[in-house]
Amino acid sequence: MRRPMRSAQFPGVALASGQIRLVLVLIALSLAACAGDDAAGSAARPVLVVQPTTDRTSGSSFAGDVRAREESPLSFRVGGNLVERRVDVGDRVAAGDLLAVLEAGDFQAQARASRAQLEAAEAELARARADQARFAQLAEEQLVSRSRIDAQDAAAAAAQGRVDAARANLRVARNQTGYTQLRAPADGVIAARSAEAGQVVAAGQTVFTLAADGAREVAFAVPEGAIGRIASGQAVQVELWAQDGRRWPGQVREVAPAADPASRTYAARATVDAPAGALQLGQSARVLLEGDVGAALGVPLAALQRQIDGQGATVFVVDQETSTLRLQAVEVGPYREDRVPVTGGLSADAWVVAAGGHLLREGQKVSAVDRDNRPLKPTTITARE
Repeated sequence: MRRPMRSAQFPGVALASGQIRLVLVLIALSLAACAGDDAAGSAARPVLVVQPTTDRTSGSSFAGDVRAREESPLSFRVGGNLVERRVDVGDRVAAGDLLAVLEAGDFQAQARASRAQLEAAEAELARARADQARFAQLAEEQLVSRSRIDAQDAAAAAAQGRVDAARANLRVARNQTGYTQLRAPADGVIAARSAEAGQVVAAGQTVFTLAADGAREVAFAVPEGAIGRIASGQAVQVELWAQDGRRWPGQVREVAPAADPASRTYAARATVDAPAGALQLGQSARVLLEGDVGAALGVPLAALQRQIDGQGATVFVVDQETSTLRLQAVEVGPYREDRVPVTGGLSADAWVVAAGGHLLREGQKVSAVDRDNRPLKPTTITARE
């Protein structure tokens, strides 16, 4: 008599022939499902690809802003209470325009005192000269001694000296009264204001900064690591942030001999050969070393992948023959807002995965598409980002 089959996993449990067939069917369905999953996993995954473009700003570039060639800090030559301010930042002024006024009461009183001292000295001089003339007449008649004549001449000379000193003091007092009015030394624009009405200012304390009309320059800072690559007279190109893509030739005019103790950068200025009115004061600009412009390729910042050891950067490149992914190590330059220059390890005709690299793996089958979601082929791709 045949004995019922026992399960290999559960000894002692007998299985009927119908149950055995059911188990076999379930196993077959499971294998089929796994095979389906493998087939789905092997399907080509769409990826957005771009080709590297020449990065216009991949070379050495320095951020700066537009300044006037002549920037004058304006201040009073005397101290006092600021009672009136007639201009504000951005106002245009002409040479000689009144900008601010100090309280002049004390200086006017000093001028009046100096005037009174001058009048007293002039009166004393007139008396001394009259005595000198009388003694000279007596000397001709030999009625006075020679020593008395000499003393009278000395008194007249001293009186003349006191008059000259009083006249000089009056001139100084009048000048100080005039110094209570701050006037523009040249045509230009008020670029900054550092004092307000009611404030007591010291002699020489900056009240306004005047940007004189005329040539415009770009002031920028050079880091310590790049100071050896820039020098006075070097040709550069200047690009405004507000006018991306438009550039003007320029030349480095000066480089500070010492670094700023706070920022550890060297202040530099570059002249710009631009039409009148093209550069506005305060505009942000980039100064590019002429030899470095367009020196490297650029890719989107999202295309970069970090290597497993954390050292260096990589990008996913699509093999155009097999449509599979390959990790390519690259050398990169300074990161920009949304792009990064690639200085080595990548050719200009490579297909670089622009985004989503953290979801991909090397050797994976992919389908390359452009930004319009159109499939790409090696013979049909024509546009680059």
